Amino acid sequence: MARFDPGELVGWSQALSSALLHGGIAIAVGLGLHLLLFALLDRIARLSPAQTDNILFARLRQPVRWSLVAMAIALAAESDPLLSRFWGAIARFVVPALMGWNAYALVKAFAAILENAERGVDEAAMRSRRTRVTLLSRSAAFLIVVVTVALVLFNIPGVRNVGVTLLASAGMITLVLGVAAQPALKSLIAGIQMALTEPIRIGDFVVVEGESGRIEDIRLSYVIVRTGDERRIIVPTAKFLDSSFQNWTRVGGGITGSVVLPVRPGHPVAPIREAYLGLLDAQQDWDRRTGSLQVSEIRPGMVELKLIMSASDPARLQQLRSTMRESMLEWLRTEMPDALCDTA
Repeated sequence: MARFDPGELVGWSQALSSALLHGGIAIAVGLGLHLLLFALLDRIARLSPAQTDNILFARLRQPVRWSLVAMAIALAAESDPLLSRFWGAIARFVVPALMGWNAYALVKAFAAILENAERGVDEAAMRSRRTRVTLLSRSAAFLIVVVTVALVLFNIPGVRNVGVTLLASAGMITLVLGVAAQPALKSLIAGIQMALTEPIRIGDFVVVEGESGRIEDIRLSYVIVRTGDERRIIVPTAKFLDSSFQNWTRVGGGITGSVVLPVRPGHPVAPIREAYLGLLDAQQDWDRRTGSLQVSEIRPGMVELKLIMSASDPARLQQLRSTMRESMLEWLRTEMPDALCDTA
């Protein structure tokens, strides 16, 4: 039976006290350096009229704090054997996690800075930049998270041994990666392709699967479409790459629409056209690009008049069409009541 050695207990107690003391001092030094560093950076940010400094420093504040603490502990571990053993056991997990955290914060900071720089540009350029920044930053963040988790997991002996076993069989690793990573890789590639080709942009007015609305957000795996009645339709990102859809605001410069007005045959068209153009000219939603009245169809007992109009965006066009339909029906009821068709 082993004898109890008081000297060994005292030695462990002294080693533990020394490790705690060195670790505590290292943490205090790291936090102190962080406090001084960001006090200086905050002062620089206050002197600068731009908001980019504030955004960058706010994103980096937390990851830099714990990175400085980790660096201080690593330096203190050089002079303390017990602290060195403790740090060596957790450093292989902490260091990759902190590196990933800092990289993730940088990506999000630059994305926020670029989005903040949208002011002062036209709407189409703003929506295009916002879409690219959103998709590319999310793609980069996704890669950072995947790589960070992989680095942390492969520092676990059991996981590393499984990885080595799988790598020994090329066919097995190809099959596993092909099956497991296919959804993630497809979403990542779709997001990058969406950012480069821009079939849709945040804020675009689209018609997909019979539903119309504006693109509210674009994720790597799905797109959120907000309809006019405030519903949110979740559409897979691949849907916009693999099938056709309507994008009413793909090209700037406004949008054109029409209203069909049925009247009885035999009535003059010129007064109706004059009244239509006069009423249209008084509408604030009309962008004055297109405005005309055409006879689009002649049927037994009915003549279809197409009222063509334009507006700067789909919402204004919808409002303009409703207003002009109501205004022209009221004008016909007052000025030419016999011209109203029974189907109107």
